[in-house]
Order: sequence, then structure tokens, then C-alpha cells
Amino acid sequence: MKKVLILGSTGSIGINVLNVIKNLPGKFKVTALTVNTRIDLLEPQIYEFNPEIVAVKDEKLGAELKKRINHKCKVYTGEESLCRLAAESDYDIFVGAMVGSAGLLPTIEAIKRGKRIALANKETLVVAGELITELVKKYNAEILPIDSEHSAIFQCIKGESGREIEKLILTASGGPFLHKKKEELEKVTIEEALAHPNWKMGNKITIDSASMMNKGLEIIEAHWLFGITPGRIDVLIHPQSIIHSMVQFVDGSVKAQLGLPDMKLPIQYALTYPERDANNYERINLADIGSLTFSEPDFSKYKCLALAYSAINAGGTAPCILNAANEVAVDKFLKGKIKFTKIPVLIDNALEKIQNYNSPDLELIFDCDRKTRDLVLNMN
Repeated sequence: MKKVLILGSTGSIGINVLNVIKNLPGKFKVTALTVNTRIDLLEPQIYEFNPEIVAVKDEKLGAELKKRINHKCKVYTGEESLCRLAAESDYDIFVGAMVGSAGLLPTIEAIKRGKRIALANKETLVVAGELITELVKKYNAEILPIDSEHSAIFQCIKGESGREIEKLILTASGGPFLHKKKEELEKVTIEEALAHPNWKMGNKITIDSASMMNKGLEIIEAHWLFGITPGRIDVLIHPQSIIHSMVQFVDGSVKAQLGLPDMKLPIQYALTYPERDANNYERINLADIGSLTFSEPDFSKYKCLALAYSAINAGGTAPCILNAANEVAVDKFLKGKIKFTKIPVLIDNALEKIQNYNSPDLELIFDCDRKTRDLVLNMN
């Protein structure tokens, strides 16, 4: 029985991970869970899955949880609690399900222990891809992607050598604004941006999907995961979200991985790899779907996608700047402080004004992240 730590157990990915574990009785034991603030959701998880330890980033809420659960498990609290849990608790698989760059340090702690990293937190590789890949090699750790697109690529290249890959093709739904003209994006509302046609995700990821920054971050992540140059990573709009990604090989053959838009499938594969376990999830019926369509993305409309390509081509701390600026800009949009179309403008300004450094260490990455956030926070 494999022991599992879930970083961010109350988000959409974390909840799906727990559902997968529940559906595979006897295969996994949840030993540790973490949250930032949502103790209302963490508490029932504690009673259902009986972890040995939990961590709550917010100290006040962590103290409240301790009183509620009456010593049922250990509770770590505070800014350092997530890293402490990753560094000290007992687990075989570390699930990075937390959204944002806050998941970076705990993930590094898990890598240093040589653990399997089931990674949904794409920002870890976006912000510090060069550093993370070096640490994975040094400590003989393992990163398996939970993102449906990267899981699809991982499954397609199984049994193939890297030199046989010609290019990767990441598919994108196009989000809620696929059929809107770029001029119409000036007036879209928060509610419209959060109405994703295919996937149920957290607010930040859903906005990233609407702007296609989510796909931009996935390009950067794919570069580090699979060692493929950005010029060999394409994006294709596929509104049905049935083909999750494809790999084209040097002989012209293309492999694709298909499935319903359900995060439980890539999560299960990352947990059980190299095995495939049976489950009772809904099966795909291509006859019912009828047709699958594809188109190229409009880079003038999806400016965040173009910015992501620019950042990974620039290298160094540019992807860190991109990510930090996007996180602040998305938060501003969700709070009604800026228009949707202002998100790429703020990101572009940050990329121009914050200095880019090559081969950064962790200290420089965090300094760049902080300066970018401060800059964009004060932009209008």
C-alpha cells in the first residue's frame, strides 16, 4: 500500500485525488494533507481518510482546527508548515495539487527525499524548471504529470526514445471565449470568464483557460518535462476536449491519447504507474460524440499564449516574471479591478520592466517573483 501526501487537498485537483484513492481501496493510504485556509473542507477529509498529520498555512485557522478535531491527528500551522510536512512526514507519493508558485518549496523538499512527484502544480516547473530538473536528477526523484495534456504526452511516448519525437501537440478547448471576436473580449464579465464549457476547475485555472495562459504555462511545463524545445511544441484548438494531446514522430506517425474531460483519469495513471487499474468511471463513446474538430489558435486574440512562447524562448527568469505577473493580474480581474483584456497588458509590461537573469538560483527566483508581484500590484 502506497502512502500519499496531498499538497492542496481541498482544491479541485486535491478533491479528485481523494476520490481516485477512495475508488481504489487497499491501494493507497493518505498520510498527510495540506491547505492554506479551507479548514471547513479539510475537517471532513480528516475524519474520512484518517491522515497522520495535516498542515494549515493560516496559523489562526490551524489553531481553530486543532480544537475542532480533538487530537485526531497532528496539526502543523504557519508559513513553514507545508515545507515541514513535505520534509518530515511519511509518504511514498507527493501530490502537488496546490495552485500557484506557493507549491514550489514543498515540492523541492519532496524531490530532495527522492519521492515520486505527481505534479498538477504547473507553476513549479514554469517558475523554476531548470532548477527542478537538476534536483530531480541529483536526488533520483520522479515527476509524473497530472495535467491531462502532459499525462497524454507521457502515455504517448511510453516505449519511445526521445530522438524519435518530432514535435508535441498540446490541445486546448479554447475556453468560454472561443467563438467571441477579440474586440468582444473588452466587455466580458467575471461570470462569463468562469463559465468553462468542458472542465470544472478552480477560479484561477479557469481564468487562465479563458485567456489561454493555462496553455502557455503548459508549453513551458512540457519543455522541462520532456526536454523538447519550444519551437517543437504546438498548440491546437480542440473544443471537444476528447484528444488530450498528441505526439508526432520523425516518421510522420502521430499518437494521441483520448478520454472524457475527467481529471480522475490522469490522476489515477500518475498514482498507479506503470500499472493501469480498472475503475468504474464513465467510458468514452465516439459514436455519440460524432466528430472531433481542430483549428489553430489566434495569437492576436489569445495574447497570453504569445507571451508564454516569448518567455520560454527568453529563458532565465522570464517564465517566473510571466507567472507572477499573471497570478496578480488574474486576482485583480477576479476582484473586479481590471478588465479581462488588461491581463496580458500587465504581464507584457512586467516582462519589459523586470530584468531577466539566466540560470537563476532559488534566491534570485524568489526575488524576481516578489519584484514582479509588487510591480503588477501597483499597475492600473
